[in-house]
Amino acid sequence: MKTAPALPGLRYYLPPVTAPDAEPTRADVVVYGATSGGVTTAVRAAQEGMSVLLLAFDDHVGGMSAAGLGTTDVGRPETVGGMARHFYAQVAAAYHAPDPHWGVEAHVAEEIFTRWLSDAGVRVRHRQHLTGVTMTDGRITELRTDDGNRYRATVYVDASYEGDLMAAAGVTYTVGRESRDSYGEPLAGVQYSDNHQFTLDVDPWRESGRPESGLLPGISADPYEAIGTGDHRVQAYNFRLHVTTSARRLPFPEPEGYDPDRYELLRRYVEAGGYELFGRTTEVRPGVFDMNNHGAVSSDHIGANYDWPEADYARREEIFQDHVRYQAGLLHFMATDARLPAAVREDTRRYGLAPAEFTGTAHWPHQLYVREARRMVSSYVITQHDAAGRIAAADPVALASYVMDSHNTKRVLVDGRPATRATSSIR
Repeated sequence: MKTAPALPGLRYYLPPVTAPDAEPTRADVVVYGATSGGVTTAVRAAQEGMSVLLLAFDDHVGGMSAAGLGTTDVGRPETVGGMARHFYAQVAAAYHAPDPHWGVEAHVAEEIFTRWLSDAGVRVRHRQHLTGVTMTDGRITELRTDDGNRYRATVYVDASYEGDLMAAAGVTYTVGRESRDSYGEPLAGVQYSDNHQFTLDVDPWRESGRPESGLLPGISADPYEAIGTGDHRVQAYNFRLHVTTSARRLPFPEPEGYDPDRYELLRRYVEAGGYELFGRTTEVRPGVFDMNNHGAVSSDHIGANYDWPEADYARREEIFQDHVRYQAGLLHFMATDARLPAAVREDTRRYGLAPAEFTGTAHWPHQLYVREARRMVSSYVITQHDAAGRIAAADPVALASYVMDSHNTKRVLVDGRPATRATSSIR
């Protein structure tokens, strides 16, 4: 991949390091994607006596649980069971805390998942990137990766966030926001959100008061669509950083290609009195925090991810590095730019990257938070009606307990001033 990394050692795609096997590798179950779902699927299958092979896209296992998303959106705790409940019991044991313990550092999560895989006898192969499948009578009979390996199994599981294996197998899917009419969902499609909006007046033009100068970076020139309209857009991605207030904290780095002008909209918002950057920074252990998006301009790189779900690896690398540059640059800007109030810079510098996390990737998470991508369309599709309790699947396989929550997809002008637009996809 030719795209230069924004921070040392930090890449989406890591070249294969193993030579291909002479013959296809066989297992009862092949799981593609070492997300937390992929790990637990592989472990449970192995515990049932099956031979299992887990194919990890990079050098890690555990997905976002091991990539910075340490704050668990629990909902009703009594609904958490099975392997998830067992995981949080082991998190509690790791911290010598009461069971369950819902906050977890990335390295602790990965240590638990790695131990599970080893204890269950799951074979794990890293840097395995899907290139294609062979189909026979509508079923996958072989999976191929770009290191030349071939995998044959009775059952294949797509545990990737993007649904790459699903798509390669010809499964029907959708990307973006369905319209309100697709499934009769009042909250589908384009929605207005009261959350994470501009609460102060900010001029959106590159030259204040002059629309002919063009919009500031981060604002779309697209029109303000009708509520309920469907489109291809997906909710914004970001990186879930581990930050700390410890004296050992590391300064927010200046990424390669840093451009302070990219944050002029944020600078004007701060100038007007808005400062919300750490409003969703949640402690996962004393002094260590999971930093999430909060406010009108924050770590969500709104509008920059539309291509990701169906993109090839080279295009995803470009999008990945752009997200690194945006988010690292934003923090560096807030901590150092002399045009900002000293109090804002000082408050930003109270935090820094946690030195114990992500040591191989400049202490930055190795995985982008892909909140949604492809979504399978099958004989039963979960919709707002399920989430609201108006209908229920006859043969459920999982239980969720949380609010219908989504991040913004686009920043546009409303009555001449910037505003963000949400999506209400819950699949």
